[in-house]
Amino acid sequence: MQGHHRPAFPLSRLLAAALACAALWIAAPASAQAQASAAVSPNEFVQQAVDHVLATIRDDPQLKSGDMVRLGAIVDKFIVSYVNFQKTTRLAAGKHWRDATPEQRKALADAFRGTLLRTYSGALSRVENGTTSRVLPFRGDPNAADAVVHTQLFRVANAEPTQLDYRLEKTPDGWRIYDINVENVWLIENYRNQFSQQISQNGIDGLIKALNTRNQ
Repeated sequence: MQGHHRPAFPLSRLLAAALACAALWIAAPASAQAQASAAVSPNEFVQQAVDHVLATIRDDPQLKSGDMVRLGAIVDKFIVSYVNFQKTTRLAAGKHWRDATPEQRKALADAFRGTLLRTYSGALSRVENGTTSRVLPFRGDPNAADAVVHTQLFRVANAEPTQLDYRLEKTPDGWRIYDINVENVWLIENYRNQFSQQISQNGIDGLIKALNTRNQ
C-alpha cells in the first residue's frame, strides 16, 4: 500500500468516509453488537450498521440542527465497539510502529482516534436526509477472517454514487472494520504517507504532538 504522498481527504470524500466511519460507531449497545456481528456475514454487518447510522442521523433533531457536541458524544460512545484502532494506527504508522515504545503506541493511537473523531464528526453534520447506501454482492470467502465489502453511497437521488470499500477482520467479538476506501483512496494509505513524513522530520513524539495540537 505504499504510494506517493496524498493530501488529506477533501470534503466530498470526508462526507462519504464520515458515513463509512459512522457505520462503525452508531448502532446497538456494545454487548448486543458483538453478539450480533459474530453471527452475520461481513455484508450483513456493514448493511445493518450503515442503515442504522442513516436512520439515526435522520431521526435525531439535535444532529440535524448541527449540534456538534451531541454528534461527538454519539460517535465517541460507540467507536470502540466497531473499530480496531490499534490495528488501524499500527498499519498507518507502518515500519515506524516497530520503533515505538508501548507508551508511544498508546499515545499515537489515542491521538489518531481524536483526529478521526474530529474530522468525521464535522463531515457527518453535513450529511443530507436523502442519503442512501447499497451493499454490493459479496465475492470473497464468507468464512475468511479478513474481508472487503463494497458499497455505493447515494447522496442525492439519481446522482452518481460514491464507491466505498470496507476492510474488516473477524475477531472473537465479531467483525471489526479497520480500513476504508473512498473512491480508490484507502484511509490507512493516505495517513501512512502523512505519518511517515512527519516522523521523518520530528520523530514519533513529534507526530503525536502535531496530532494532539490539531485535535485541540
